[in-house]
Amino acid sequence: MLTKLDDYPIHQHPEPIAIVATSDRYAYDRYWYNGHDKTGTYFFAVAFGRYANLGITDASLSFVVDGQQHAFHASRRAPHDPTDLSIGPFELQILEPMGRHRIVIGPNSTGIECDLEFMPRTGVVKEKRQTLRNERHVVMDTCRMDQFGRWQGWIRYHGELLQLSGDETLGMKDRSWGIRPVGERYQGGAPIDRFVPTHFFWVPIHWENECTIAGWYEDSDGYQWHNDQVFLPTYANTESIPEINDPNIVIWQGEIQHQFTLKPGTRRLHHAQISMTNRFQNQLEIEIGTPSLVFGMNGLGYQHPRWAHGQWHGELVVEAEQWAVEDCDPLALENVHVQQVVTARRGDEVGYGVVEQMNIGPYLPWGLTDWFDGAQ
Repeated sequence: MLTKLDDYPIHQHPEPIAIVATSDRYAYDRYWYNGHDKTGTYFFAVAFGRYANLGITDASLSFVVDGQQHAFHASRRAPHDPTDLSIGPFELQILEPMGRHRIVIGPNSTGIECDLEFMPRTGVVKEKRQTLRNERHVVMDTCRMDQFGRWQGWIRYHGELLQLSGDETLGMKDRSWGIRPVGERYQGGAPIDRFVPTHFFWVPIHWENECTIAGWYEDSDGYQWHNDQVFLPTYANTESIPEINDPNIVIWQGEIQHQFTLKPGTRRLHHAQISMTNRFQNQLEIEIGTPSLVFGMNGLGYQHPRWAHGQWHGELVVEAEQWAVEDCDPLALENVHVQQVVTARRGDEVGYGVVEQMNIGPYLPWGLTDWFDGAQ
């Protein structure tokens, strides 16, 4: 099972590159992107995943416009060559490693097409390794890297055209790999609880001259077992960005303090104050306003009842769907994981970005005692 990558000195174990080092069925390698305008008129996101031990690749483009969420899904048998990033009409092109990427969906039966180019405005940063276990085995063990940028291009859907402006459409590129639940639920062995209470927050913000990331995991008691606090300088053009490791990126080690006001009957943000803090007690206070748009991550397969990541649909399957955002039950499992377009402030400076939330299970800081109860 040789591929062209085997002619490079990049092997991590005594097998061809197409054979991953772990036999864990949950091994994955994923591209993820988002984009939105500053006022939340629209939001889109793209995901492409390869699950080597399942022999599957899948991809989704999902976007919210005028209160409607649209989703394009595609799945196929994974090719042996991991650099083949195509699924039917969908293709992901790495124009420049750690730089410009392009996503194309050609004409197809769903009526959804696109041509989108990601143009970075920061270097790339690696988040800290994220590891979570249940009572018996590893649930998640991942590495992730992030990059801020802008978008240009278009999305065509059902006779409508969403045209993007490179000056107004902000976004993120997120690459992650490792172990994460994908594919069919494992039924072997003595039964155990399927879910571990997990509370994940991710807040990437574009400011005028830099970008910030505040991301953290907490358990049901509010113990913060992981966080990332990053400051990335922005650059006027892609040629000015350091090629791989930007020495000007600053990473803080410390605890993130936060106070969320929730929308009643949900687990979603209404307003928040976030304090990034390093071990020397330096602080950055960020105030987050009421979201202007909510995007369901199930549009990209997260907790989707049919298009969950790594599901076998056949040799090549392409589908689309559409729903009204307001019609979704915010406390249903498939709707709990969301990204929300927000305006942020630090002092007099205004920033734009998203707040991602995935709050599953009891959570003492908010007075939540059940798996899917909402705020009073």
